[in-house]
Amino acid sequence: MKIKRLRKKIKIAALAIALVLPFFALAQDSNLGNWLIYIGNKKLNSKWNIHNEVQYRNYNAIGDLEQLLLRTGVGYNITENDNILLGYGYILSENYIGESDDKVSVNEHRIFQQYTTKQKVGKVALSHRYRFEQRFVESDYKMRFRYFLGVKIPLQYKEEGENPLYASMYNEIFLNTKSSVFDRNRVFGGIGYKFSDALRLELGYMNQFFENSSRDQVNVIAFVNF
Repeated sequence: MKIKRLRKKIKIAALAIALVLPFFALAQDSNLGNWLIYIGNKKLNSKWNIHNEVQYRNYNAIGDLEQLLLRTGVGYNITENDNILLGYGYILSENYIGESDDKVSVNEHRIFQQYTTKQKVGKVALSHRYRFEQRFVESDYKMRFRYFLGVKIPLQYKEEGENPLYASMYNEIFLNTKSSVFDRNRVFGGIGYKFSDALRLELGYMNQFFENSSRDQVNVIAFVNF
């Protein structure tokens, strides 16, 4: 029985890889970028948890670094569905200079506070995240507010147990405390599979648009609980 389950999981993982490879091939000849994301959560007890995160962002399929993001934090569960967290992030950005092939490295240290709450409407799971950031970008200091709305819709319907295959969507808006207030907005849509309580994967497409431009990314996200 365990062998059959393992084979099934391997087939699903292979299918996910097969789905993402065409996007990578397209990205090599286009402006489509790629984000590889790991999000981890360590439960210390019923109240406390440690968050850790790594994001490797590329201008193309892989190998042309746009941004490396490292984030960690300590969270506290107010209730089963409500969590507050204090965190720190380090971000290395490799920005192109104008229309040239030259880059400049920008270092950012970030402190943030967030509140996350979850709810269910029928079989649909909703998550809200409110995050306030204090950003130290080289010699500049900035503050920013972010609101994230996530939606998970099961694609399998079983009378008992989990529905591992699901559709995942989210929208996140970023607002600065100074002008211009609007910073960016991200819209994501994809599919996910929950292998176990410890691991789920998502593959999807994200559009990030700014005041005068936009950019597309293929996102591969691993969520790990340990």
